[in-house]
Amino acid sequence: MSSAFRSLSLISFAFLLFLLISPSLASESDHKYQQDDPVTLWVNKVGPYNNPQETYNYYSLPFCHPSGNLAHKWGGLGEVLGGNELIDSQIDIKFQRNVEKTTICQLELDEAKVKHFKDAIENSYWFEFFMDDLPLWGFVGDLHPDKNSDNGKHVLYTHKNIIVKYNKDQIIHVNLTQDGPKPLEVGRTLDMTYAVKWIPTNITFARRFDVYLDYPFFEHQIHWFSIFNSFMMVIFLTGLVSMILMRTLRNDYAKYAREDDDLETLERDVSEESGWKLVHGDVFRPPRNLVVLSAVVGTGAQLALLVLLVILMAIVGTLYVGRGAIVTTFIVCYALTSFISGYVSGGMYSRNGGKNWIKSMILTASLFPFMCFGIGFILNTIAIFYGSLAAIPFGTMVVVFVIWAFISFPLALLGTVVGRNWSGAPNNPCRVKTIPRPIPEKKWYLTPSVVSMMGGLLPFGSIFIEMYFVFTSFWNYKVYYVYGFMLLVFLILIIVTVCVTIVGTYFLLNAENYHWQWTSFFSAASTAVYVYLYSIYYYYVKTKMSGFFQTSFYFGYTLMFCLGLGILCGAVGYLGSNLFVRRIYRNIKCD
Repeated sequence: MSSAFRSLSLISFAFLLFLLISPSLASESDHKYQQDDPVTLWVNKVGPYNNPQETYNYYSLPFCHPSGNLAHKWGGLGEVLGGNELIDSQIDIKFQRNVEKTTICQLELDEAKVKHFKDAIENSYWFEFFMDDLPLWGFVGDLHPDKNSDNGKHVLYTHKNIIVKYNKDQIIHVNLTQDGPKPLEVGRTLDMTYAVKWIPTNITFARRFDVYLDYPFFEHQIHWFSIFNSFMMVIFLTGLVSMILMRTLRNDYAKYAREDDDLETLERDVSEESGWKLVHGDVFRPPRNLVVLSAVVGTGAQLALLVLLVILMAIVGTLYVGRGAIVTTFIVCYALTSFISGYVSGGMYSRNGGKNWIKSMILTASLFPFMCFGIGFILNTIAIFYGSLAAIPFGTMVVVFVIWAFISFPLALLGTVVGRNWSGAPNNPCRVKTIPRPIPEKKWYLTPSVVSMMGGLLPFGSIFIEMYFVFTSFWNYKVYYVYGFMLLVFLILIIVTVCVTIVGTYFLLNAENYHWQWTSFFSAASTAVYVYLYSIYYYYVKTKMSGFFQTSFYFGYTLMFCLGLGILCGAVGYLGSNLFVRRIYRNIKCD
């Protein structure tokens, strides 16, 4: 039975991996054409320019509609989740064959069509086409000044000039310009036309995507300066932590280890002894809600590895070139790294004496996916109500569920079992006392809540500038390609988070508060709170987004991102503090 289950799982895994990756890596044939070979122009989506997620099917506007059945192009799971729906325009384009002004169709304007186009123009609707996997953009129309009206005259662009640059048998660059603005008047018939011009170029195929990359923006001096500034923060912070903590701990160890002092000195030391040494009998007491803490720490460890893998793959494989390739890679890597979450969670749960294994395994495997599913369900309902392409089809939801059920969930369970048996033996340096020690009242700035909220300030400061570039690329139509920067910032974030959390844990233990586990987690996770607060500022100051749809998607996606970031940072902070606590208590007498 078990061997049959393993075989079925392997077959399912291989099939799904092929299903997910092959479309994202596939190209329109091999991107090579012969003279007069047909070249397909795919229409994709249309929507308000200021609202990037509010997109609709191109033919939701009353443009010229192809006859017969519409041919769709499916580019993989990531493309569907990204709100893309490519449809063959059936416009006749052949490789290296110029086309003079040619009529696509005659558009008869009635009252409904005029109203539809006017609404689109007033909301600055733009559209997106694809040719040989290269995007083309344009606006539906424009508002021209009208002396007889205060609102201006609505004009629709009726002619599309498509300029294609090619190198031998490959398409290198495509560009779209529009002219022929015609006023929208009921009863008028407009000739919708196009022209195609082919121009040879010496640019190689490998560099054809460079034109879409905004080098001045992403490689601006301030971007380099932010990396240098964060790097200096790491050096300063790690040096400060090492100097203060090692100096303090060395003095504590020396005083604690003296055995040949006279009676008076020994009594004075004992009477003055306070801080972290006094809670050695409680510091390894299992935390409250152990099953939840184990699940979030395991999930955070998985997310940390996942982000590192995706960044490395993006650097090596230039994933930003393919539509939805980043999303597809993220989903596949998440499923394959689920073993890590189970292993870390299972080992931690076992070391702290956990008994409810079924609950622990299920919570670890489903916590983060179901939080994302809950947010996604709400956003999907809104998208369906608006009829937007952002709505995820039912078939895609089934595929995502199958990936979780047959790859992610079993790997998380396997990781839990392995972690329980291989790293689940208790190894605390100090024995836990039967009766918990009372925690004395301390000043307000040494309380767990204050330590937790202050802990995220420096990590947020280290990634603040990079957040601006990430938000701008996602919400303002820029292609993010500087994954080398992202890798450096991610490593800096990990180091700063660990250092800050260790300092917070040390202060907490010195205040004779031994509930450091959740405090260390929240101290690091609070970074996500500051990122979310920054997203609110970014929305109102840096964008022109409006409407319930876009606002819901902006804050919904940001909440999903911040939940993942909080769990990731929290797990890193806890694991760093755990190593620190075990290290300092290893050298003292615990009896």
